[in-house]
Amino acid sequence: MTSLKKTLLLSAATAFAFASSAYSAGPASDETIANQRAALAKSTEGAGFGPQSPRDIDSVEGTNARAFNAAPSHTKMNLCNIHFHKNAEHKGGEFTKYAGNGDGKGAGTGFMYNGTLTDAEKAPYSEKVGVGKYGDLAPGDTIEVHYVHTTAKVTPGPTLGACLSESIGNPQLRVETQVFVIVNDDNAASFVDMAKHEVVNGLHQAVNIPTNTGTPVEYAGSTTGPGYNETGSPFQVSWSVRPQVAKISISSLAAWLKDNTFKEENAHGVRNLVTNQGLLSRIN
Repeated sequence: MTSLKKTLLLSAATAFAFASSAYSAGPASDETIANQRAALAKSTEGAGFGPQSPRDIDSVEGTNARAFNAAPSHTKMNLCNIHFHKNAEHKGGEFTKYAGNGDGKGAGTGFMYNGTLTDAEKAPYSEKVGVGKYGDLAPGDTIEVHYVHTTAKVTPGPTLGACLSESIGNPQLRVETQVFVIVNDDNAASFVDMAKHEVVNGLHQAVNIPTNTGTPVEYAGSTTGPGYNETGSPFQVSWSVRPQVAKISISSLAAWLKDNTFKEENAHGVRNLVTNQGLLSRIN
């Protein structure tokens, strides 16, 4: 592998790992978040960055004119990675309840399911799940799952590095997005099933991405994660974000985290919602 390719793969994998900052339990002030937004605006001004993510999918506004061709349908691409964030990075649909500023480094922030659950669905689970720097997972928590697809000829694996190949270092990328709420109910959907993948017509596919959670909002954006709170992401991504939430059982999520192709063991952190109109594409 050439040194240039190694550098590209390393930088891409790091960018998509999202874990650039250590977890801190201290809450971030509104001023801290405002300063991060100001730093993002300053670092991207006039630099030519394309539209960024995450965003409010209920708002179509955006003035970033940096155009790139939308990626094909995910059924015509290879699934390369599945991971999830604790709380939704995007806002809209059935996930509009702000979790708070968190620690300013990706923990304790984002958006939560704005509906209600029964006491049984929220009942404590018998073991800790997904222990990590961005917080453990429990019944009642919201997660945003990213099914990442690429036009490169690859097999599914960990991080964005799995989406690149020796032959194609700049593939088109698409993220199919589903927000789930975790419940203590084994009759709810199984995350093992939701993340099932197999080869279909010669392409790696996630075969059980929900199709009953509303028409996906499609827009041009970027990779996400708290490492981009103060700087722009250089990766162009076509997004499809479903507006309705689905329920998954915590037992199935615990099982998947113990054994999955992507070496995922816990949730990723959340990037601040991008609100700067100059960093958002217009949703048509």
